[in-house]
Amino acid sequence: MQNKAIILIFVFATLLFSCQQNKQFSSYTSISNGWNIKQSVAYKFVAPDTINPYNLYINLRTTNDYSFNNLFLVVELNHPYGKVTKDTLEYKMANLSGELLGSGFSSVKEHKLWFKGFDKSFVFSESGPYKVQIQHAMRLRGETKGITLLKGIIDVGFSIESLEKQ
Repeated sequence: MQNKAIILIFVFATLLFSCQQNKQFSSYTSISNGWNIKQSVAYKFVAPDTINPYNLYINLRTTNDYSFNNLFLVVELNHPYGKVTKDTLEYKMANLSGELLGSGFSSVKEHKLWFKGFDKSFVFSESGPYKVQIQHAMRLRGETKGITLLKGIIDVGFSIESLEKQ
């Protein structure tokens, strides 16, 4: 009986480790009492290299308090030598019935959203320290002013993953 438990733990640990091997960077920031429109979430990281392609992701954890079908984000990537790329991105967050997409069996859903690498391989153009800033850009239909406090997002994260070996 103990041998089976040890083997099961070993298999689980191996699977867990192999799933994490391609992560080069991953970090989350907790959001308390709603995400303020003026609050940007920022991460500093060093480019793994300037040769290999990577996938860059925005990672979110949401609750049922998130009441929209989509999400607009403004994401700014600051390169080491002054170049800045800024994108306004839209993500689908719920299906037609209003049920949140993402993974998870509880009321908290995890969303792994593409930032760079989905349509074209992303290779860091410069070596050195980068900074990514993420800010929500949600507003109600017909309104010009953004939603001051976006409810239902409890964590905002960013990750860099090397491409899986084929």
